[in-house]
Amino acid sequence: MKPITLKKLRNFNLIMGVLHFVQGVAMLFLATTVIQQIAEFSPVITQNFLAFNTETMSLELQSKELFQLPFGILVASFLLISAAAHFLISLPKKLNEKYGKDLEMGINQFRWFEYSLSSSIMIVLIATLFGIYDIASLVLIFIVNASMNLFGLVMEQLNAGRKKDKVIWGPFIWGSIAGIAPWIAILLYMFGTGNFSDVPWFVWAIIGTYFVAFNTFPVNMVLQYKGIGKWKDYIYGERVYIILSLVAKSILAWLVLFGAMQP
Repeated sequence: MKPITLKKLRNFNLIMGVLHFVQGVAMLFLATTVIQQIAEFSPVITQNFLAFNTETMSLELQSKELFQLPFGILVASFLLISAAAHFLISLPKKLNEKYGKDLEMGINQFRWFEYSLSSSIMIVLIATLFGIYDIASLVLIFIVNASMNLFGLVMEQLNAGRKKDKVIWGPFIWGSIAGIAPWIAILLYMFGTGNFSDVPWFVWAIIGTYFVAFNTFPVNMVLQYKGIGKWKDYIYGERVYIILSLVAKSILAWLVLFGAMQP
């Protein structure tokens, strides 16, 4: 990689980091002080379990409250984590050099670790908007979504330096399957009543936005490994990832935040 290319990419990451950070701080301010309805929206997370009823002599499903989810703060953290990741690969010299060397091999491990954390937080928040409050379900959704992103890391590690016609697509396929699982759970809750006309507009907006975002990231990866057009250069695909991250996360974060203003 030419030094000037890495320098430009470093500056680009810094700019994206600032944009994520400013939005995150603004969102945190709105969610904690300005918009009371968002500040008060704290879904109660529960734990379901079986308990023996001595009167009926049978096992019965029971539930207990665990804690209230700080929804607005967690939405803001979605953007702040992304900002931290951009700063992490740009400011410390050693990490920036590591970032550059990895890009030369067609790998960006920082991206996948950040995605596995930030996007998993977001999918959990979206799940709570649809009424998934059970801690077991939320933990599974978080881990499965994180696994989807880590499959992306394995995809890059496995194919580092490999020719375009020798690419191993297994991690991409298994990651895509894992990524569908949380949405199956969410759609089961969303369509539980069968009254689609009662679904608020922001719900459709979140579903549509995330569906588009979900597909653009793997499409970018496919274009990279197929070496189509400008995507023959891994760095070009890296820039696209960064742009997609800002656009998709910004739109989704604001939609989810104001989704907290539901009745």
